[in-house]
Amino acid sequence: MGTCCLRSCVRSLAPSVERWYALVKAANWTSTGDVQKAAPRAKVLNSERVRFEIAGGDFRLVAAFDFRRQIAFVKFVGTHAEYDRIDALTVSHF
Repeated sequence: MGTCCLRSCVRSLAPSVERWYALVKAANWTSTGDVQKAAPRAKVLNSERVRFEIAGGDFRLVAAFDFRRQIAFVKFVGTHAEYDRIDALTVSHF
C-alpha cells in the first residue's frame, strides 16, 4: 500500500477507533460476555480475545483483554481480507 493510501486509510479509521476506545475506556467488563453485551456485533474468539467490526464493518479490530487489570490490548486492525490471512487467536501486530 502506498504512503498516500495508508495516510488516507488511517485518517478514515481514526473516528471509529476513537469510538471503540471510548467504549472500552468507560467499561468495567469482567468477562467476554460483558463485552458481547456492550457490543453485540463483536465476536468472542476465546476467554480473552474479541473481534470488533469498525468503520461501518469495513475493518476488524482484535483486542485481548486482561479483565483483572481492566486493560485491553489491540492486537490487530485491518480489512476483512487482511483478517482472513491472520490467526486471530495468536496475532500480535501492536
